[in-house]
Amino acid sequence: MAALFRLYDYLPADVVQLLARVLMGWIFFRSGLGNIDGFGLNETAFLLFQNEFNLPLIPPDVAAYMATAGELFLPPLLWMGLFARFAATGLFIMTMVIEIFVYPAAYETHGLWSIGLLLIMTFGPGRFSLDYLFGWDKPPIRS
Repeated sequence: MAALFRLYDYLPADVVQLLARVLMGWIFFRSGLGNIDGFGLNETAFLLFQNEFNLPLIPPDVAAYMATAGELFLPPLLWMGLFARFAATGLFIMTMVIEIFVYPAAYETHGLWSIGLLLIMTFGPGRFSLDYLFGWDKPPIRS
């Protein structure tokens, strides 16, 4: 049985990390694209933050700009693997805010997002990343 489990050691972790970065980035980037119209936010984004997304402490218009900025600028960092752990942390915080204050019943979806983002935060972006190329983030040694 142990030999069977050792087969999993041959799964290419770098490919899994790349896939996590691409998919997590795409989820948020696509959402950000839905908020823009030309060079600004569309009316729907403002209406959602004013009427549906009841965030405490942050005015709706500021929250709309902050969320859209995060959704548009953090995913490319993930895709390139540039400051990937920080980008994943930002998106993880955004996921937690969405889960707690906006859509608490969507815990399955947010749980899946969290797993992908925590994978990047914990294990880094992998060898197919600029962080690795620049020597900033080396993968952990597998035993």
